[in-house]
Amino acid sequence: MQPAWKFDQPRNCGVMTTKKIAAGEAPVLHVTHDLDDHGWQFLSWDHAAIEDSSLVCLSEIVDRHPEVVALAEMPPGWHAWRLSPADPWVIEVNPNEDGDPGAG
Repeated sequence: MQPAWKFDQPRNCGVMTTKKIAAGEAPVLHVTHDLDDHGWQFLSWDHAAIEDSSLVCLSEIVDRHPEVVALAEMPPGWHAWRLSPADPWVIEVNPNEDGDPGAG
């Protein structure tokens, strides 16, 4: 039996990430929960070019990076970050989410 799904989006919801994170080759170090559409982004600290981006199902991220389940109830407009996989998540209001559609 699977544990209860705590994210505000369904398992098959599309989320933004990078190809390396989607493949499980890089850790998730920065997570945003967007205020405007409640979308999720799972990122690292590397500057990713558009060709490095990947749209995957939320469940794929959870399967490959189960540590993100701890962030499932993070409110829209917030983000979580850590410097390395060994560090705890810092969860706070995302300063880039100010209602400006160009922010974020």
